[in-house]
Amino acid sequence: MDRLNRTEGNGETEWEENVRLFTVIVACDGEDRRLRAIIEFARLSKLAPDSALFGVVPVLVDLFRCSPPAIRDAAAFALCRLSRRPAAAQFCPVISQSGAIPLILGFLPESSNGFRRSLLRLLRALVAFDSPSRAILARNNGLEIVLNIINACSDDTRKYLLEILAAMAMLREVRRVIISMGALPFLIEAVSFGRMVSRSQAATAIGLLGIARRVRHMLVESGSIPALVKLLREGEESARLIAGNALGIISSHVDCLHPVAEAGAISLYMELLQGPEPLGREIAEDVFCVLAVEEVNAVEIYENLVRILHGDNEAARSAAVDVLWDLAGYKHSVSVIRDSGAIPLLIDILREGNSDLREKAMGTVVQLSYDGMNRRALAESGGIPLLIGLLKGDSEEVKDYAAEALICYSEDDVFRECVVEAFDIPSFLAVQERMRRMLVADEYMSR
Repeated sequence: MDRLNRTEGNGETEWEENVRLFTVIVACDGEDRRLRAIIEFARLSKLAPDSALFGVVPVLVDLFRCSPPAIRDAAAFALCRLSRRPAAAQFCPVISQSGAIPLILGFLPESSNGFRRSLLRLLRALVAFDSPSRAILARNNGLEIVLNIINACSDDTRKYLLEILAAMAMLREVRRVIISMGALPFLIEAVSFGRMVSRSQAATAIGLLGIARRVRHMLVESGSIPALVKLLREGEESARLIAGNALGIISSHVDCLHPVAEAGAISLYMELLQGPEPLGREIAEDVFCVLAVEEVNAVEIYENLVRILHGDNEAARSAAVDVLWDLAGYKHSVSVIRDSGAIPLLIDILREGNSDLREKAMGTVVQLSYDGMNRRALAESGGIPLLIGLLKGDSEEVKDYAAEALICYSEDDVFRECVVEAFDIPSFLAVQERMRRMLVADEYMSR
């Protein structure tokens, strides 16, 4: 098989004949000719249709299993080529199921130079997207072998090992032992090196590990926060979402609030809040609700939210008001939100915003109206006549919110006279009566 043929009209048929010829040569001919045939096949197989190549996989794996070193190395190279085809998602499971993974693990510890690189690239491809291949690797003591090699590895093949580890960590059974086997620092290292898909897998695994409270401190102490922040800063959109979610899980412990914010995460989550992905906005909102428990973080968050409210990105403005609504109930937010300059912007939204924004802004205003200083700030921004106007001509939900806020004013000696007009409006009276009944019911239940 010195030359593979290809024609435009019946290329698939020609390649089927070439594959048949190849299997005959590697089974019967001398070592030199077999070696040339494998190298030529590996070089030109990119021209072949996928359907013609599946039958070659068992042949190559057999050559890989029991051949002289030169032929074994060439077979590994050819399998590596197949695993990197556009149809890799179809080829990799076939290669794994043909018994390649135990063979790779057997050769890896004593391998070196180009052969080790081929083995690692092949193994990386096999486990990157195929869960059964990862399971085969794990069952064959793959985690221990990979970790032993990582510990002794200082050349550029380390990134392949880290990527393999990241893929393995997608398995629950691997995550269960990853800490006890000392692999956590390597998994965190994998967040920063290699292909984006592998970095995302490592971040996913860290997020899943972080669900357990006892593991969060270990993740922080092992350097997970700067690694995830780096991926959140420089990753592709999907990788940023994964990193943001994992970092949010870690930050859900009170001891982690300051380190996450100190690493620069707040500005990066603000980018997610303003980004095109609804999931990104949802993740950012959830994380802000956690980080804002610490007042210094809340100040930075409010400053950024105000900046977004000054902009013209409607989706981002809507998400920013959502966060304001969530944070308005925090005790220290009472003064922080007033000092941030958000209140006049909320009043502007009530005047000119769309119905969705008005409803969210109104929910925030209700929360603020329970505090005397914020009531004053709302009133100074023209809030009282605006609230009375909303009682007369908006959605039922906005009317209810406006009535609740005005009830707070009516119970304040300073502002009672300013809201007397509301007592003639049926929607205000209905909410007032409803709240009175709820108060009576609460008092009765507390007896």
